Amino acid sequence: MDMATQLINTNHTSHQPVHRRTADDAPRPAAPPGRQGATVRPLSPPPPPEADMRNLRLLKSLCNGELSHRAGGPLCAAVRSDTDSLLLASQFSVLEFDPRTGQVVNDVSLTETGYMPDDGSGTVVGIQELAELESVCVATATGDVILYNLTTNEVECVGSVDSGLTSMSWSPDEELVALTTGQQTIIMMTKDFEPITEVGIHQDDFGEGKFITVGWGKKETQFHGSEGKQAAQKKILEVQPAVSWDDRRPRVSWRGDGQLFAVSAVCPQSGARRVRVWSRDGVLQATSETLNGLEQALCWKPSGSLIACTQRHPNKHSVVFMERNGLLHGDFTLPCSRDQAQVKELLWNSDSTVLVVWLEDLTPGDDGHISTHLQLWTVGNYHWYMKQSLDFGRDPERAPACVLWDPQRPLRLHVVTRGWTSLTYDWGWSTDRSAGLDASDNANVAVIDGDKILVTTYRQGVVPPPMCSYDLQLTSPVNLVTFLCQTQRTNQLAALTADGQISVYGLDSGKPSTERPGGFRVVSPPLVLRNTCSVPRLPEAPLAIRQLLWLKEDLLLGLSSGTLPSSSTLLFLSPAPHPDAPNAPGNRREVEVDGVVTSMAYSSQSGTVALQLDDGQTRKLIWDSDLPSVRDWTDSSGCRVNFPVPCVQMALCTISGEELLLGLTDRCHLYAGDTQLASNVSSFVVYDDFLLVTTHAHTCRCLHLGTLTIKGLLEALGSDGGQNDETLRRVERGSRIVTVVPQDTRLILQMPRGNLETVHHRALVLAQLRKQLDSLKFREAFECMRKLRINLNFIYDHNPKVFLENVETFITQLNSINHINLFLTELREEDTTATMYPRPLNVPVPSPMPRAKKVDVVCDALRNTMEAMDPDKYCLSILTSHVKKTVPELEIALQKVHDLRAKPPTAAGAVGAEEALKYLLFLVNVNDLYDHSLGTYDFDLVLMVAEKSQKDPKEYLPFLNKLKTLETNYKHYTIDKHLKRYSKALHHLSKCGEEHFPEALGLVREQKLFSEALDLYPADSPQYKTLSCAYAEHLVAQQQPEQAGLLLWRCGEPGRALQAFVSASSWRHALCVAQQVPLPPDQLALLARDMAEKLIDQRRYAEGALLLDQYAKDCEEAISALIRGAVWEEALRLAYRHNRQDIIETDLKPALLEAFASHSSFLENHTALFCRHRKRLSVVLELKEKARLEMLDEDGPDCPDAELYSEASSVMTNSKYSHSNSRISSRSSKNRRKAERKKWSLKEGSPLEDIALLHALADIIGTVDKIREELHSLLKALVLFQYDRQARKLQLAYEEALLMMEAAIPEVWQEGAPQSQTPITGPDSTANSIMASLQHQQRPTALPLPGQWSRSRVPALSPSPWR
Repeated sequence: MDMATQLINTNHTSHQPVHRRTADDAPRPAAPPGRQGATVRPLSPPPPPEADMRNLRLLKSLCNGELSHRAGGPLCAAVRSDTDSLLLASQFSVLEFDPRTGQVVNDVSLTETGYMPDDGSGTVVGIQELAELESVCVATATGDVILYNLTTNEVECVGSVDSGLTSMSWSPDEELVALTTGQQTIIMMTKDFEPITEVGIHQDDFGEGKFITVGWGKKETQFHGSEGKQAAQKKILEVQPAVSWDDRRPRVSWRGDGQLFAVSAVCPQSGARRVRVWSRDGVLQATSETLNGLEQALCWKPSGSLIACTQRHPNKHSVVFMERNGLLHGDFTLPCSRDQAQVKELLWNSDSTVLVVWLEDLTPGDDGHISTHLQLWTVGNYHWYMKQSLDFGRDPERAPACVLWDPQRPLRLHVVTRGWTSLTYDWGWSTDRSAGLDASDNANVAVIDGDKILVTTYRQGVVPPPMCSYDLQLTSPVNLVTFLCQTQRTNQLAALTADGQISVYGLDSGKPSTERPGGFRVVSPPLVLRNTCSVPRLPEAPLAIRQLLWLKEDLLLGLSSGTLPSSSTLLFLSPAPHPDAPNAPGNRREVEVDGVVTSMAYSSQSGTVALQLDDGQTRKLIWDSDLPSVRDWTDSSGCRVNFPVPCVQMALCTISGEELLLGLTDRCHLYAGDTQLASNVSSFVVYDDFLLVTTHAHTCRCLHLGTLTIKGLLEALGSDGGQNDETLRRVERGSRIVTVVPQDTRLILQMPRGNLETVHHRALVLAQLRKQLDSLKFREAFECMRKLRINLNFIYDHNPKVFLENVETFITQLNSINHINLFLTELREEDTTATMYPRPLNVPVPSPMPRAKKVDVVCDALRNTMEAMDPDKYCLSILTSHVKKTVPELEIALQKVHDLRAKPPTAAGAVGAEEALKYLLFLVNVNDLYDHSLGTYDFDLVLMVAEKSQKDPKEYLPFLNKLKTLETNYKHYTIDKHLKRYSKALHHLSKCGEEHFPEALGLVREQKLFSEALDLYPADSPQYKTLSCAYAEHLVAQQQPEQAGLLLWRCGEPGRALQAFVSASSWRHALCVAQQVPLPPDQLALLARDMAEKLIDQRRYAEGALLLDQYAKDCEEAISALIRGAVWEEALRLAYRHNRQDIIETDLKPALLEAFASHSSFLENHTALFCRHRKRLSVVLELKEKARLEMLDEDGPDCPDAELYSEASSVMTNSKYSHSNSRISSRSSKNRRKAERKKWSLKEGSPLEDIALLHALADIIGTVDKIREELHSLLKALVLFQYDRQARKLQLAYEEALLMMEAAIPEVWQEGAPQSQTPITGPDSTANSIMASLQHQQRPTALPLPGQWSRSRVPALSPSPWR
């Protein structure tokens, strides 16, 4: 029958006309996915974390039986996403039920509208909420597709199939619907119920993904893996039909992205089930191979990787997984025999982390009823764990009729029983770890796996899952595990099983032997069963006790649902004391809590029990009194403290002396009470005084709560951490905390793929080291630092005063020469507590030590103590202390080795000279040690070192033999000269007599030891005079003639001293020496004239004029020199002193007018140049600002580097110039200055033109400032000779120049400009940002501030009275 003739659109409620669709009606294409209100699952969401070391904990359960009076039974169910209500369909009606309030929100009868028969024989094969239409789509077995509007309560039949429907399945995006008909066909329709295609379920073709055979041999000749060669002869098994209890209905399951769907149907020919994969367009993609025992359950994993089915093997019952090409890919075995149970359905939750297996027993019990179970499975490290088992018993009314996961909350499970009881379970992940704080705790972590508990003791070793240290076998599946919270007994655990039994496990009191055959030893002895007891008077619903807390050995705190849906009950349970009475009453008392308790937390330090309600409110349980009670959680001021949102993990801690609750939400927000600390936390644990968290930034933080406040904790979690921040550590992406080993530094992390890693967090390590050092446990600290590669300087740097006071304790505890030597060799002057391992905040700093070198202080302290204790035992360490000093005392060390050779120690185990020397050669380079031994002038010691070295005797024996023949002082001189100790060599050579003085003089000249040589000889000796003359020659060669002249003058060489003074232009010294010689008057005048010419050439006009006037007696030349030097007042004085007023008219006045013209021209030129540079600078800055704005328009207003563009002139102005001096050598300061000047070019468009302009403007201001005194003197001279007009003009020009420059200073040098001295580099930097940062540093920020100069000097240049 054609699809178009099967679908008839009718409306029985609104009585609109009936329309028939024909084949000519073209189907409309499907709308794109992503509508608001639809549940859209991506194809490849981020992989969920592995659950290897975590268990599923029931946070809360809601049981509602308000519908128990309804007729019929629930057939299908769905969840309304916007209201969290249940949409239920029965044989008579469709209703919307709110399980939280127990109210029926909407209800419509299907029998009254004629869609279902009144006798209750009708069947609903599918129900789906359509969020966009605010409707419910229902498909009946008779073929009707009904649309029920939840807002208007209208019922409309949008189509009908004559052959009936067997299933209805909507795509996750609610854009398509797949209907399977009674004629074994699939009808694909759009959300508007427009037909797309109709195809038969059973196809002979494999599909578009058919495998290609390349013709390489036959199957019999191929490799068959572990099956062996006999697999080639294996006969093809006969295809067996589906099991008898199979309902023969097709099953349809969509992939999470809605692009593919799978159909499991019974083949009409073979009677066996096969799975076919279809595309969104209804095109067959692949067909599974024929599998005997394949059952009806089918569910495609939302993440898109696998299709889950069940298969009955000859010897087991398994859940198998298929790929999209139909091939098998993994499986796991169910904990039941082949013919024990049937799998009704498989259901993945929305994030693909939990798989529900719905089981029913095949064999009825004595009462004729069968038992039903729901099992929750998770996978980790390729192993499947059964985390929970819900046993619904044999009562038919309690058996599940509908089971489904919530589409919005991945860990919420809805169950509706046949008796119309609604059950809602909210699960959460938890790591069940022991909570001990002392070294007796083994850092246990328990993992539930069906009827086994996998226990790993991380103190003894890290065992990767799914392996464990040992496992505990129980009689039924385990639902809860808890460890004892009592000190010294935290390794004991209790387990609650699905049958309501509590099993208590403890250490074997008999202390069995840990030795095993073959030399093996049991490191982690398993716990043994101590007691089993039943929990009395519990409701019959599964998981009546949802959480357990073992407070004391005789007290278990259980949590169950209360008498009202909005309440909870706390059960105080006492395990039976003896195994002989397993069923003894154990329920002491009960406490009713107003609110649904979702989690409990216990603090081992304070004994506090905290409760959290489902709305985030927190309570405190007073449990250690005769009448337990529940109070509000309050802070120190009495105010109530609650979490803003519910948290899935909770822990107690103490911050600033106040006990607080830490909570982590399912959105990764970490709270301390009502304060949010971070928003990217993936896991956390409170250990002792530390808070350890892992974040989505792939870091692990360890914060010391004892030194932080809430504000400090918030800042610490929000900071990026510095280079040596001990609280921060990078970890692998997706890492989660498993546990912390108490009284140790080990932190166990689980990676996303399931493997475990042990890290020693720096904060834990340093905290333990600080405790050990404060307790003077030097050996434990030393071993920890060696193992974890912590710098050994920390032993001293932590508290230098305490260390120096307990050096003997340190040496005694280490009790190892090698360890002491290792400590000494690692000594550095660096203070590691200030660099590598900074002290935590609010930690007192020890009193500072004297300003002595740390290495020398420690070496001396250790050496003195070891010499006082046992110098023979600690001989090698004593040698190390000499060698390790900042100035190695190799001579002393060698002398001690020599003493050992002369007087060998007699004590047992003492070190001999040979071993000591060998050890010294290990510490010091052999050539250096040989040279130092030679420097002791002890040839026995030299020979001892040389024999242990690799030197050739032919090299050193002739030299030593030659030295032995020399006189003592000359021998020492020869050795010191060989060792390049020239000062010592000169000292010894000076004692060898006058015959060796020429050699000494040559050594002094060669090594420039003039000062040392003058100290070795008397001042009245001829050697002293010779050395002084040689020193003077050296000074002259070094361009220091004045010092040479002084040296020659004092040693009695006035002639040579005069030449030196004349060369240095030191005319006062020269004239003194000339008078001492003495020189004739004519030669003295000639000398004065020559020196005056040199002084005038050096622009020392006043000094030259003095020589010409007083010594050469030439007043005219003296006045002329003063006029050349613009020394107007002195020139005028000499003219009147010598009565030469004619020179005033002939030379002085013309020079004044010439100076006026020169200064006027100077001011005019510099003023014009300043204005030109100023205008150009404004143009350059305007161009750069325009380029910056253009960049902002291109990159957007939020560009993080926007403020840098104003500095990058070469890039943004498209300059044709580039930095051409990047390869200039910087071997000399001259080259560097030249390179800088070349970079700051004033050429228009150059890269650093703005910087060059700033430098040029600053130079102009400095130049104008320098002529102030000269201009002042000129103005006075002009006024004196009645050149008032010229003086006034010059004064005005200078004042205008100064005022103009002062006014320009705020514009040129803008205040408040950012001054960054650090180049912006790193992985996020760009070429523009780096260039801008470098140019910003090259700005002339160190230039003289013209604004300050102007304000301090302009008042001094105020107009003169003659203006």
